[in-house]
Amino acid sequence: MIELSGVQKSYDGGKSYAVANTSFRVERGEFLALIGESGCGKTTTLKMINRLEEPSQGEILVNGQNIQDQNPETLRRNIGYVFQGIGLFPHRSVAENVAAVPQLLHWDNERIQARCEQILSMVGLPLDEYGDRYPRQLSGGQQQRVGVARALAAESEIVLMDEPFGALDPITRVEVQEEFKRIQKELNLTVVMVTHDMTEALMLADRVAVMKDGELLQIGSPSELLNNPQHEYVKKIVDMPKRRADRLEEIMGRNK
Repeated sequence: MIELSGVQKSYDGGKSYAVANTSFRVERGEFLALIGESGCGKTTTLKMINRLEEPSQGEILVNGQNIQDQNPETLRRNIGYVFQGIGLFPHRSVAENVAAVPQLLHWDNERIQARCEQILSMVGLPLDEYGDRYPRQLSGGQQQRVGVARALAAESEIVLMDEPFGALDPITRVEVQEEFKRIQKELNLTVVMVTHDMTEALMLADRVAVMKDGELLQIGSPSELLNNPQHEYVKKIVDMPKRRADRLEEIMGRNK
């Protein structure tokens, strides 16, 4: 579904690399999390998949087709994109925000209406109740749900997500994460998500790719990374949620 082969990104003509010689494959219906500290290259990697950034070297295939052979706008309209800032159009209603990409794809009004109704229902915001509201009338969690609905509105099989839940309070964050995971499974979506939260990556993703200084250090299932970290940095980053879990058990033990 998505394949990167020897992909690199340099902003200074090859003197340094934001992303260095990165290769991985994401299968249909798989959820891959890219994780690492700020500046490690994970967001640049994500943006190269839909040509918001152009690779300096290497090849990226989407559905077996080289993205360089595709018109960037057409490519992006067929790939959902969700990011932390949400980016809703403030002067458009919820329904108008969700309908934006289907309209660009020249869907007829009946099809757009039906899709808006379907997808808003899936994210827990029924069209008849929320369709006419504006972003300013929604909570942060509701806005994020609209952002997810907009990304899925054009029936995209691929969704890219850049820190999509980071701005939400902890309770809302878990609710929206669980809702999205349910939708991802139901629609068999292929997802690549950037996050700096290892717990989030382990809970949501089928596989996790750990990056540092532009390099992909290890990629594997949550259990593979937890049980067999192959780099000191990977061990350090997967130990954090374990230490928190151990600390919680210790606290609970004191109160028994």
